[in-house]
Amino acid sequence: MKNLLEVNQVSKNFGAFKALNQVSISVPKGSIFGLLGPNGAGKTTLIRIINQITMPDEGTVHLDGELLRDTHIKDIGYLPEERGLYKSMKVGEQALYLAQLKGLTHSEAKTRLKYWFDRFDISDWWNKKIQELSKGMAQKIQFVVTVLHQPKLLIFDEPFSGFDPINANIIKDEILRLREEGATVIFSTHRMESVEELCDDIALIHKSNKILAGKLIDVKRKYKANTYEVGIRATNKELLQTELSQKFDISQASFKTLEDELKLNIKLSDSEKPNDLLSYLGSRGEVSHFVELIPSVNDIFIQTVKNH
Repeated sequence: MKNLLEVNQVSKNFGAFKALNQVSISVPKGSIFGLLGPNGAGKTTLIRIINQITMPDEGTVHLDGELLRDTHIKDIGYLPEERGLYKSMKVGEQALYLAQLKGLTHSEAKTRLKYWFDRFDISDWWNKKIQELSKGMAQKIQFVVTVLHQPKLLIFDEPFSGFDPINANIIKDEILRLREEGATVIFSTHRMESVEELCDDIALIHKSNKILAGKLIDVKRKYKANTYEVGIRATNKELLQTELSQKFDISQASFKTLEDELKLNIKLSDSEKPNDLLSYLGSRGEVSHFVELIPSVNDIFIQTVKNH
C-alpha cells in the first residue's frame, strides 16, 4: 500500500528545548494511523508541522508523493484539541466562511453543509450562535467543518473530547466510514480503547523520539507473552494449583465468573502449545475459561514508555 504521508527525519527545537528528534513516520493511504505519546512527547509539534503551522528545523514532509507546500492546505483537514470556533458567530455563517477558506464555492459549501447537518440531525442549529451550544454540540460543528472539503488527509486530535458515549460512537462510526470512502486519518488520543477500535497502524513518541511504530496487529504480536488466562473447576483447587505450579509458570488471575473456579494465568514456553495445555487442564477438571492474553494498547503504551 502506498503511503499518503511521509515524515522523514524531522527535528524541531524551541530554544534549548528539542521538541522532535529525527522523527520519521509513514502513513499508508486509506488507513487510520494512531499517533500516541504522553503529554509533552512532541505529538502536537509534529501535527503542527504537517499542517504547516510551524516549520521543521531539519527533515522533510511529503504528501501524496510531493514535498509539502502551501497549496496542500486544501488537502488536509485538521480538528485540533483546542477548538477554534468564533463564539459570537452564527453556526451556518461560520461554517460557510470556513468552508470557503478551504477552497469551496459558496454553493458547494451550502450543499455539503446541508448534507452533513441533515446527517447529524442538526439543521435547526444553523442560526444559533456557537456560544449557545454545549461543548459536544460545538464539537459536532467543528467535525463537520473539518471533513467538509473532503481532504485527502484528516487529522483528529482528541476528537471525542466533550462527547457523551452516544455521540462519541456516532463520530467513531463517521471516521470509519470516511476511511472506507478513501480518506486517510491521523488520530491522536489518550483514549487507548479508541486506538484499539479504530487504528490500523500506530507510532509512539516519547521525549521527542519515536520509540515504537508499525501495524497495530504486528505490535501486539511482538508484545504478547504466550500466556493464557484459565478458569477450571476441580474437586481440590489447592492441590490442582500446586500441581500446575510445578509444571508451568503460573500467577493468580482475576476475571468475573458465576462459579467458584481456580483462576490462573499460565505462561507457556516457546515449545509448549495451547492445545496441549487445554488437553492437560481438561484431564484435571472442567475448563470453564481459556483465553490467550493479548496485550492491550494501553499495556503496550505503559510498558514501552517505562522502558524508555
